[in-house]
Amino acid sequence: MIESRDSKTASVGLGLRFEMLDRLLEIFGAGEMPPGVDFFEVSPENFMRRGGYLARVVDAVEERYPILSHGLTMSFGGVDPIDRGYLEELRRFLRRVGAPFHSDHLCFSGGEGAVFHDLFPVPLFHETVRNTSRRLKEVSSILEVPVAIENISYYLTPGEPELSEAELITSIVEESGAGLLLDVNNVYVNATNHGFDAREFIAALPLEKVVQIHVAGHEWRPQHDLIIDTHGADLIDPVYELLGFAIERIGSVPVLLERDHNLPPLEVLTSELQRIRSTCDAALARRKP
Repeated sequence: MIESRDSKTASVGLGLRFEMLDRLLEIFGAGEMPPGVDFFEVSPENFMRRGGYLARVVDAVEERYPILSHGLTMSFGGVDPIDRGYLEELRRFLRRVGAPFHSDHLCFSGGEGAVFHDLFPVPLFHETVRNTSRRLKEVSSILEVPVAIENISYYLTPGEPELSEAELITSIVEESGAGLLLDVNNVYVNATNHGFDAREFIAALPLEKVVQIHVAGHEWRPQHDLIIDTHGADLIDPVYELLGFAIERIGSVPVLLERDHNLPPLEVLTSELQRIRSTCDAALARRKP
């Protein structure tokens, strides 16, 4: 079950990845469930418009777990017209899996009809607030479910900022009515690479609008003197600590472990979920009414 922010118990889940599908079907076929998983998150681009095996797995998961939806290609900060055909297909998928909202990244990921296959940061401009808010409203009206934006990791800031990143996010959320998906690892990566205080950044966000949290691992690249948000490693202690800091202020929202590369066996991922759950439960116990 996905708990509300007033709950004293954390809700933790996994992203549904191709590498774990066979093992999940094996577990389900034995009449069992992977331990410690409260929900799964799917990226619709990987599963919609596909039948056969992939559709069967999604149906099997949906029969047993709540499903959250997290997209990769919406380009909320872009300027190309929004693909209504994609949105219509996405709406059907969200209805099929019963997703309560759809999230995607605060970024631009395409231009002039091309898809960049990466998430680029938006300029910290007032015009970005207006453009992104308009697009969020349009998407939500077509999908007929609430939408949420995720803060991304970035390695440069385009243009001369008119707003801080926290001010930009707050303004977009307030103007559009969208929710916020807080990626704690992205905050840690950006704070380390760009030299700001991660806790101060989180405290400056509209935390009452947070609908979900992501955590993930990253990797140090000494040749670039940067840490890179790879989703390909275990969480480190400072990210756990930042997660606890966030949960203590936000309350109980779904917390997702993202792992996209170097995936260990499913049993290893579920053991990592146990530490995430313990971190969240301890933070909720410290939370003041």
